[in-house]
Amino acid sequence: MVSQAARALTDDTGPPTFEDFYAAHFQRLSLQLFAYTGDFGQAQDVVQEAFCRALPRWEKVSRYDDPLSWLRKVAWNLATSRFRRLRVQQAHARRQREEHVDGPGPDRVALARALATLPERQRRAVILYHLADLSIAQIAEQEDVAEGTVKSWLHRGRTALAAQLTDA
Repeated sequence: MVSQAARALTDDTGPPTFEDFYAAHFQRLSLQLFAYTGDFGQAQDVVQEAFCRALPRWEKVSRYDDPLSWLRKVAWNLATSRFRRLRVQQAHARRQREEHVDGPGPDRVALARALATLPERQRRAVILYHLADLSIAQIAEQEDVAEGTVKSWLHRGRTALAAQLTDA
């Protein structure tokens, strides 16, 4: 069954009117885009947007060899752009999600408390050596002291930590 609008498009009376073209192709193009997007509402939206873009240029578009091809390409490009924007939005939303991390365990709390009791230089030396993996020479250079001084800080800091962290 061919609708009146589709029959009007095949007449040799010149380019079809926009209204006839819309009536003949909106539903079929929406179904094609539905198969692509998987969402009938979104498919109708992009087809409607494609028709909206065709309307102000209808004098030119209607004279194309295949105005439906132009309209289909615009609609598919709009759908593809929506997919890309959605993918970017989802990636952004995933990065913005609040990560729930378990609180520190008892060992970590005890270590943090013990480190807080050390004098600043000893604490810094222990952290730089054990957590930042800096060598004694690198720590000495950073702190602008002799390597022997760093060794002394490390020895005193470790001794103090061992005393606080041993199980009674």
